Amino acid sequence: MTELLDFIGSTGFANFDWRNGVMLLVAFVFIYLAITRDMEPYELIPIGLGIIVANLPLTGLMELPTAESDFQDSGVFGVIFHYGLSFWNILPPIIFLGLGAMTDFGPIISNPKMLLLGAAAQVGIFLAFWGALAADLLPWLSFSLPEAAAIGIIGGADGPTTIFLSAKLAPELLGITAVIAYSYMATIAFIQPPLMRLLTTRKEREIVMPPPREVSKRERLIFPLAAMIIIILVVPRAAPLIAMFMIGNLFRESGVVPRLTNSASNELLNIATILLMITVGTQLSAERVFNWETLAILGLGLAAFACGTMGGLLFAKVMNLFLNEKINPLIGSAGVSAVPMAARITHHMGQETNRRNYLLQHAMGPNVAGVIGSAVVAGVFISLV
Repeated sequence: MTELLDFIGSTGFANFDWRNGVMLLVAFVFIYLAITRDMEPYELIPIGLGIIVANLPLTGLMELPTAESDFQDSGVFGVIFHYGLSFWNILPPIIFLGLGAMTDFGPIISNPKMLLLGAAAQVGIFLAFWGALAADLLPWLSFSLPEAAAIGIIGGADGPTTIFLSAKLAPELLGITAVIAYSYMATIAFIQPPLMRLLTTRKEREIVMPPPREVSKRERLIFPLAAMIIIILVVPRAAPLIAMFMIGNLFRESGVVPRLTNSASNELLNIATILLMITVGTQLSAERVFNWETLAILGLGLAAFACGTMGGLLFAKVMNLFLNEKINPLIGSAGVSAVPMAARITHHMGQETNRRNYLLQHAMGPNVAGVIGSAVVAGVFISLV
C-alpha cells in the first residue's frame, strides 16, 4: 500500500492544480483560433502545444542545463531555451534571415517617406516602457529597467524582436512578453480597425494613391547593403537582427542564389519557428502566469500596440499637411511591424471605404519599415539599459 501511495504521489495527476487546468484551456483556445479562424497558425499552434507541455507536472522537459547538474538531466526544451535564446540567443536572428529572404523593399525604395511612418509607429514602445517604470507607484507592482524595456518592445508588434530583447534583458519575462506580442499580432483585425475609424475621416480613407514607381534591380541591391552598414554603425547592438534581415534580402535580390533564398525562407525559417514557438510556449507555466505582473504586462502590451497604431495614423495625417500628393493615412497604421497582417488590414479598410483603393503595396512600405524600426529600438535598449 505504501508503494502504491508513493506511486500515486509521483504522478502528474497528484500534482495537477486548477492553475494548470486554466493554462491548458488557454492553450486549447490558441489552437482552436489557429485552426478554425486561421489566426497566426504558425505561431499559435506551436505556442499552444508548448503551453500544454509546460503545464503537465513533473515532466522535467523545461529543466535548464547548469554547470553543477548532469547535462543528461536537462530537459529538451530547457536546452533549446538555454542555447537557442538565453545563452546564444540565435533563434530570433535566424527568423530574421528567413523574413529578409521573403521581404520586398520595393515600396520603401519607391517612396522613402514610408520610413517615417514606420518610425512614428514605434511611439508605443516608449509609452509602454515609461508606463512599466511608472508601475512602481503601485505597491504590488515593480518592474526593473531591463524588464520595462522588454515590456515596451511589445509595442513594436514584432514577435522575434520581442523574444530577442526579452532573452537578452529579462529572460524571466520571455514567455509572457512573447506570447502577448504574438497574441496581439493574431488579433490585429480586432484591435486596429476601430482605431482607424476613430482617427480618420471617411474622406481621408477614400484617398486613392497612385501605384508605386518601378524599382530597379540596382536600387534593390544597394538599399539593403546601405541600410545594413548605416544602421549597424549607428546602433551596433542591433546587428544580429539587422544583419540577418539584410543578408536574407540580399540573397533574394541578387537572383543568383535561389537555393540559399529558398532554404532561408523555407526549411531554415520553418525549423527555427518550430523550435522558437514551442520553447516560448513552455515558458508559460502556471506559476509564472498567475500574478499581478502578468496582468500589468497584458494591459501595457495592449496600450503599446494601440498607441503604435495611433502614432502611425496621426503622423500620416500630419504629413498630409505638407504634401502636395496626399497619402491615405490608413497606411500609417501599418507602421507596426506585424508583417504582413497590418498591411492587409490597411488594404481591407481602404477597400471597405472605396472599392478603387488598392493600398496593400503602399502599406507594405511602413510595415517593413516598422520591422527595421523595432529592431533598431531593441538595439538602443540593449546598448543603454
